[in-house]
Amino acid sequence: MSSLYENLNQWIEMQKKIKEWFDSIYDNVNKGDRLELILYIRMAFQHIMRTLKAFDNWLQDPFIISNMPREQLEDVWKTVFTLLQQLLELDVRHTEGFRDHILSLEKEGKLNPMLVEIFSEGARRRRGEREREGVTLSI
Repeated sequence: MSSLYENLNQWIEMQKKIKEWFDSIYDNVNKGDRLELILYIRMAFQHIMRTLKAFDNWLQDPFIISNMPREQLEDVWKTVFTLLQQLLELDVRHTEGFRDHILSLEKEGKLNPMLVEIFSEGARRRRGEREREGVTLSI
């Protein structure tokens, strides 16, 4: 059992240190250029995914879940539900904003021609695949 306690303690300390580090860089990241913002967002996403994967593994372990009190599970559910709602709102807000931005750039003739070509080629490819499969619905 001591190795289990040690592993749990190590995970807790690592998560605390990572939280402290992200807290310490927050203001500087907001002052950074676009590349810095992208890099730090990606770092945050990677850590979120790592934590979610670990949590998912945790909840698949019968030895863990058989000893986890219902109150803790309810707390996890409430928090996960809130995170999910916030993530979905972020995704919709970001995707709508980006869509509107590129539409505006396109109307002004300022849209990067490579972006146009990449998406045009992808649309042609998808359309061809649907036609070969007998699907004519365009989205």
